[in-house]
Amino acid sequence: MKLFYHPDQERHAPPTFLLRGRPVDSPEGPVRAELLTAGLASLGLSMTAPTEVDSARLRDRLGRIHAPRYLDFLETIHARWRALPDAAEIVAPNVHPCGGGHHYPRHPVGLVGWHMHDMACPMTADSFAGILASAASAEAAADAVLSGEPSAYALCRPPGHHAGPERAGGFCFLNNSALAATVLRERHERVAILDVDLHHGNGTQDIFYQRGDVWTGSLHADPADFYPFFWGGADEHGEGDGQGANVNLPLPLGSDGATFLATLDRLIECLDAFRPQALVVALGLDAHKDDPLAGLALETDDFTEIGRRLAAIELPTVLVQEGGYPTEHLGDNLAALLGGYTAA
Repeated sequence: MKLFYHPDQERHAPPTFLLRGRPVDSPEGPVRAELLTAGLASLGLSMTAPTEVDSARLRDRLGRIHAPRYLDFLETIHARWRALPDAAEIVAPNVHPCGGGHHYPRHPVGLVGWHMHDMACPMTADSFAGILASAASAEAAADAVLSGEPSAYALCRPPGHHAGPERAGGFCFLNNSALAATVLRERHERVAILDVDLHHGNGTQDIFYQRGDVWTGSLHADPADFYPFFWGGADEHGEGDGQGANVNLPLPLGSDGATFLATLDRLIECLDAFRPQALVVALGLDAHKDDPLAGLALETDDFTEIGRRLAAIELPTVLVQEGGYPTEHLGDNLAALLGGYTAA
């Protein structure tokens, strides 16, 4: 298995985010990559950096899943924000078009509220470079699979599955899993995205909700009680050409590994019915019981079983890192999953 990570991802290093009304240290920082890299090293694995970060090809592929004005926003908003009188160093929203806005704003404060749906995506002057490096890592892994690798892993931070066509949220800016699926679609007629993160991948769902060529499936903590709250119900099946190509299997808060694995088996049955030719795994490790954002109660050994089940699907596969936040177990959880995957 080839593994990809570009060190420019370290340039996105937001110091804090807003949690329950309080500024707290952000769990989504460069230390995540350090812990995950240590887990890979324990398996004797090392990573390769993509040869290019900001290429015309990457920009074109991102333009297939994100609105042009959103990509422009991400690239330019920090400079526009800092030009405002008395603006903070960090870009963060203070107004949102709740209920739906009637027109697209010109003012930077309005733009930030339009494109950032929560307070978990602060941006610094170097953030866009790190965000783009994360996407380039996912692209490189998908290109490797297109070139004949049976599987590849992308260590991506910031993560991506909460990022919609023109919306950032939940630490996510560009949808790395959707990007990987877009690359795979250049050769395969039917691609599946299987999301095993603690949280529902609402951005991924939004991107493909009306498409029938990319199946999206997710098991996650029930959004009635957990982030992202407004998406991820079992009654969301897709629309138009995408009718039936979206499957959500919410889990009660605190569900253990046995419940998670039984639900994953059900989700894989739904995936098999779609008959995909290639697979993207939106790989969250935050379902572990000690994760800082814990909502489920998996043990490290459960990730080994998840890896075995993913390998048994036997498709060309891109594994894209999503959630999983700093604990002493984070690297072990990745090592357990990839160990189970490669041994299957």
